[in-house]
Amino acid sequence: MGEIEPTPAFLDRYAELDLAIETWRSASPPYPPNDGRSSKNDHADFSEWIQSNMAAEFIRHALRIYMVTARLGSSPPTPGIESAIQTNVEAMDSDVSATLPSQPSPSPTAAKRHKLITNSPAIRNALLPADGPGRDSFSNTLLLLVLINIPVILAQLIVGGLIITLAIGLVTLIPLLVGYWIMISRTSPRPNKKFELPDRPVEHYISFKSDDDKAKWGGRNTIPIHTFAEMYIEGKVAFNGDCLDIMEYRHDWSNFNFTWDLCKFILFTFGVDTLFHTRSQDLDQVRPNYDQGNDHYSFFLGPRMIYTSGIISDPDREESLEEMQDNKMAIVCEKLELGPGESLLDIGCGWGSLAKFASVNYGAAVTGVTLAHNQTVWGNESLRQAGIPENQSRILCMDYRDIPTDQKFNKISQLEMGEHVGIRRLTKFFRQCYDLLEDDGSMYVQLSGLRQAWQYEDFIWGSFLNKYIFRGADVHTALELYKIS
Repeated sequence: MGEIEPTPAFLDRYAELDLAIETWRSASPPYPPNDGRSSKNDHADFSEWIQSNMAAEFIRHALRIYMVTARLGSSPPTPGIESAIQTNVEAMDSDVSATLPSQPSPSPTAAKRHKLITNSPAIRNALLPADGPGRDSFSNTLLLLVLINIPVILAQLIVGGLIITLAIGLVTLIPLLVGYWIMISRTSPRPNKKFELPDRPVEHYISFKSDDDKAKWGGRNTIPIHTFAEMYIEGKVAFNGDCLDIMEYRHDWSNFNFTWDLCKFILFTFGVDTLFHTRSQDLDQVRPNYDQGNDHYSFFLGPRMIYTSGIISDPDREESLEEMQDNKMAIVCEKLELGPGESLLDIGCGWGSLAKFASVNYGAAVTGVTLAHNQTVWGNESLRQAGIPENQSRILCMDYRDIPTDQKFNKISQLEMGEHVGIRRLTKFFRQCYDLLEDDGSMYVQLSGLRQAWQYEDFIWGSFLNKYIFRGADVHTALELYKIS
């Protein structure tokens, strides 16, 4: 699959870093320390040094966070999945699996002490059941009253009529929206107390580089998570230990208040990016992101080069990232009931991993579509290396709106690409897919969006993803709206 051979210098540096991380961990008490001080005070200098060299560790934890959210396979795999995965491992390519090192599964005692949601060996870092404020404390009725009554009151104060009232309503609409969201996000309580927070000071978890920031956020004066994320990207703050462990305790040291910077980004950047989705706009958003270099993505995506969640098939053991990705592709093919010789259109195919998997293991004729040049080259080379001829499967570099209409497909798949279509164009997009399907065809769709019981945190992380990961992707859309589309 076009592996990138690491240089000896890189391997030596990585080994040095890995050894340093493990040495640091063994020297430090288990996180979180009982006394609430040792992790920071006893190892401050070493912690600061390791934080400046933690790029590889951060990526590893980021993938771990992503995979924790993968849903457990609740039913036995249908016939063909296990054999397809095995065939893929043996015949698809000879990539070296980046198998996660095995670690002892959390004991029931540890799970009870930390109140984890599960002690399954399949999940190395189980989540803490600490929910944040959101929908339960948000009132659309109150928001509507604010948007209507304040302009009416202001108009009455200046003795204005209907036109003046409407004009004031338009002028005050955005300020009132922003003010309401900021106020409500700051005053909303946690929805439940299933998990008692340790109430440790902010500096127990994170270290600020400047004295001004230390003075601003310390003790129990928590930092907005959006502000922290921006400061972390800029190198102004560091974790005092394991990134994932500290992020699990984010409810203790951060808050999910809307800030002016966040509101400004949502209104003037995210809103513009997701409202129109013109051809030129999509091109400007996608290519600079995915054409950064395949070596950049292969470093943290691994040999499969898949950018969507994997699926756990065995809750009794820890599967590697590659196994979970193969599980995912096999399930997609099985749900589509893909058979030999059938045609599959994969819209937003990325590096063509599903196209290759379906071609090798199911004998399908796959057409993948992506806007990124580098993904197209990678995908076609990968197909040829697997012995799949171009007249069977290929990757095309084009806008989804330009997919030729002279061919109909037995099956269509769309995994995490609909967010780039945008909610306003989604109905038209699905109509296009319907027209591209054979009369007895089927389509597999995976989309991201806001859960029904949303939390303010969802909007904040969605904005972070839009800014730094998937530019132009609309991950703030309520999943219920996709049903309407």
